[in-house]
Amino acid sequence: MSTSALERARDFLLLNARLLERRLAELWLGEPAPAAAHAVLAALAAYRNPDGGLGHALEPDARAPESQPLAVDFALRVVEQVLDSPAGDDPGVRAEITAFAASLVPYLESVAAPSGGLPIVLPSVARYPRARHWGDGVFPPGLNPTAGIVTCLRRAGVRADWLDAADVFCRERVDALTDLDGHAAHNALHYLGHAPDRPWALAHRDAIAARLGELPYFHLYPGEGYGLTYGLTPLDIAPLPQDPLRELIPAGAVAAHLAELAAGQQTDGGWALSWEPPGPAAELEWRGVVTLQAARVLAAN
Repeated sequence: MSTSALERARDFLLLNARLLERRLAELWLGEPAPAAAHAVLAALAAYRNPDGGLGHALEPDARAPESQPLAVDFALRVVEQVLDSPAGDDPGVRAEITAFAASLVPYLESVAAPSGGLPIVLPSVARYPRARHWGDGVFPPGLNPTAGIVTCLRRAGVRADWLDAADVFCRERVDALTDLDGHAAHNALHYLGHAPDRPWALAHRDAIAARLGELPYFHLYPGEGYGLTYGLTPLDIAPLPQDPLRELIPAGAVAAHLAELAAGQQTDGGWALSWEPPGPAAELEWRGVVTLQAARVLAAN
């Protein structure tokens, strides 16, 4: 990523992004000091509800103030970015991450199915403005978001009985994988990347990776996929060169997506969305998210 492109992305974030993404940008595009990591976690805490969950449009497509598993999943993905930054090795940062992540468990347990699995959203999301794809808010428990949430909590050092049950749910779902789309594959691959049973995990990882080119909502190469422009790409599941999943993705696919990503920077310095958010505020919030993600990926590759 050229210096001028990076500066334009930084300016876009300063002008348009939420405080959360601006502070997170300090970890990836600035000086990754522990103070910046603590600031990211403090920004996440502003989305907390009395029930222990998170809401208030932390995930910008769901404007509900009430807690949603979707918002917890979004927060834990941010927590993982903190863990993966140089500041993530700081003992004080790690202690705050563990405390924050552990405090989410009672809420998650309260909305989980008896199987331990979580739905991506709850029906209460339909009482508020939302993106069209959240519909009536009725979703079954699934690998999306359960596998991602379990993985993030484990990485944060959390232990809990519900977490053990959710782990069993994920393993059973991975064993029985039939219907699979880009989001479920993303969550499953993330889970398998950290599962302690490595022979089992690697066998399933390789099987899922072999199917990526045929999945709905996944574009192995630019322009491919199931009719919609929206979809995940290899840069979503393996954004950094050192990611172990990179070895399972054709080098040409990664190079093509990096070229498309670099060419996608808009005149205002940010990146556009490939879906319709529920309103202008949500659009700007999401553009802050995807611009930071694009700048992080391009700077690292």
